[in-house]
Amino acid sequence: MGRQGRNRHARRRIGSGAWLALPLTLAYAAALGWAVVTKRWPWWVLPAAFGVSLLAFFAYRQDKHAAQRGRRRTPENTLHLWSLAGGWPGAWVAQQVLRHKSSKPGFLAAFWATAVLHCAAVGYWLAR
Repeated sequence: MGRQGRNRHARRRIGSGAWLALPLTLAYAAALGWAVVTKRWPWWVLPAAFGVSLLAFFAYRQDKHAAQRGRRRTPENTLHLWSLAGGWPGAWVAQQVLRHKSSKPGFLAAFWATAVLHCAAVGYWLAR
């Protein structure tokens, strides 16, 4: 791989948001786990959070599949709603694994805004 190829891959890793996504995901999972263990929230919150992330991942997968085949796409606002609803960890994984919606600055800014907004709402709810 030439120098230009290496630089492009290095920029991709730096721009992937891993420096934010990994700690935020761990903190989010820990907060949900704490809320369930201390009985502030019911047990089903953990599988529900996982399920929403999984559904967000599949929404991205479906959109990429549609894009490759020239079919009707999933609106970006729908993908953002999945993230806002708590599917942001699955959406971030989909962006990295599927390489979909991972290089559009405007989309990524809105994605991270939904992730932070969701986490802030969870934090507020736990602090009450």
